[in-house]
Order: sequence, then structure tokens, then C-alpha cells
Amino acid sequence: MLNLHIVNGPNLGRLGRRQPEIYGTVSWGDVMDNLRKDFLNCRLEDFQSNHEGALIDYLETLADRGADGLVINPGALTHQSYALRDAVAALTLPVIEVHLSNIYARESFRSHSVIAPVAVGQISGLGIDGYRLALLHLALRLGSGS
Repeated sequence: MLNLHIVNGPNLGRLGRRQPEIYGTVSWGDVMDNLRKDFLNCRLEDFQSNHEGALIDYLETLADRGADGLVINPGALTHQSYALRDAVAALTLPVIEVHLSNIYARESFRSHSVIAPVAVGQISGLGIDGYRLALLHLALRLGSGS
């Protein structure tokens, strides 16, 4: 059974309530419930923090947790956190960067990701389906299917 992790950065704890016109109306709990139903052959763990250091601390535990892959939505840290980028780069597992909104169709500062160069791929603008697609890619890449 694959052990896949989803890490969400700042403000994503308010998913479903924060700017629903951009981020949708589904809560993170509902997203995880649906993902667990869709990926029965995977153990899914999730973590969210508004604090850069807490995110980095969590990433540093992934090897000890037996993680096989990571989906990360760094939120606003995407554009300026070299510390988070370095923590992702240090991982020895595949990482997919996900964004709910199309970061290339919003303010210009959002179109640059410091995380993308150290991820195997990026999904942007597909809403919560981005998480599902990222997990599907990891499951296929790592040989478990869905």
C-alpha cells in the first residue's frame, strides 16, 4: 500500500470558506474523505499549517513516516519561500505541486513558483480535482494504480 502525503500551506485551512469564488466551497475534510474513497490502495495522510517552519518540519519527517510520494500546495509560500523549496528539494520521493486556482491567470507575482523546479510536475487551476490528479499520477508512477 502506497503511503502518500498531502501538505497544504498558509490559508488552506479555510478551504470552503475563504474566497469561495476562487477556491470553491468544499471543505478540506470533505476533500480528504472523497480522496480516501477514490484511493483505497493508498494510505493518505494530510497536514496543513500557516507556518513555514512547521511545514518544513513536517517535510523532514516524511522519510521516517515511510512516505512514497508528496502532493504539496504551498499557498503563497510558492512564490518566495526558498527554505520550503530547499526542504522539498532534499526529499528523495516524487513531489507534485498543486494549486487550486490558475496561478498564471492571476496577479503577476503568482506566476512564479520557486517550488516547481524541484517537483516532478505542477497542476494549476483545476480546483480540488488537482489533488485527485496528482495522487493518480503518483499512484501510477509508483505502481499501485488507484
